[in-house]
Amino acid sequence: MKPGFVKKSILPGFSLSLGFTIFYLSLIVLIPLAMLFIKSSSLGMAQFWSVITADRTLAAYRLSFGTAFASACVNAVFGSIVAWVLVRYSFPGKRIVDALVDFPLALPTAVAGITLTELYAPTGWIGQFLNVLGIKGAFSPFGITVALTFIGLPFVVRTVQPVLEDLDPQIEEAAASLGADRWQTVRLVILPVIFPALLTGVTLAFARAIGEYGSVIFIAGNMPLKTEIAPLLIMTKLEQYDYAGATAIAIGMLLISFVLLAAANYFQWLTSKNLGKV
Repeated sequence: MKPGFVKKSILPGFSLSLGFTIFYLSLIVLIPLAMLFIKSSSLGMAQFWSVITADRTLAAYRLSFGTAFASACVNAVFGSIVAWVLVRYSFPGKRIVDALVDFPLALPTAVAGITLTELYAPTGWIGQFLNVLGIKGAFSPFGITVALTFIGLPFVVRTVQPVLEDLDPQIEEAAASLGADRWQTVRLVILPVIFPALLTGVTLAFARAIGEYGSVIFIAGNMPLKTEIAPLLIMTKLEQYDYAGATAIAIGMLLISFVLLAAANYFQWLTSKNLGKV
């Protein structure tokens, strides 16, 4: 190791803390991921490719990633609005609304799935009105997107909210005094500042939605090639004692997720770098 490679700190215990960190991450993250590859290696390359490119698998991938992306985009818009309201306005019951944002994280996912299914079923409180409009609520990709939007909202709100709290309202007033209208103030002043945090929140919501199972299993309908999500397909393989097939599908999800999340993180880093030059 070159002298000066590790930055000296006044805090003691760096070697011990680093060793514990590596051990803990290996135990919790690296070893389980390694076991996925080891278990799927029993298939052989041809069988592995056959499993992850099967029509049923590809349909599950499209549904899982498509609905996860759609829910993340919805939360990007409405999560930002919720964060803006909580930061910039005072109103009766504000603390209750702020607490409700975290409710999807505290609520058991199975309970959330059953509740949403009851609401969006053809005879549910909301589903009956959607039927009139020709929209199928539960047991459709729309219902899956609703469930994923529900569980992903806190990630966007809680990442954008601190940035908005640090943004001085006088900056917005200065933009207005210079002749900017409201849309120009949002687009040219506010959005560039909160965008890195917003992208982080959207990425977290997207990552959570990809692997979501409990809140989706009830509202999805679970019809192969139509409303069957990838996590359910993995569970089906496990119930059939096809452990190698299940791990193969999981590795496919892992690789796709890694590429998408790496691209999002790179884009976030690039945006932050460009903002730092301004």
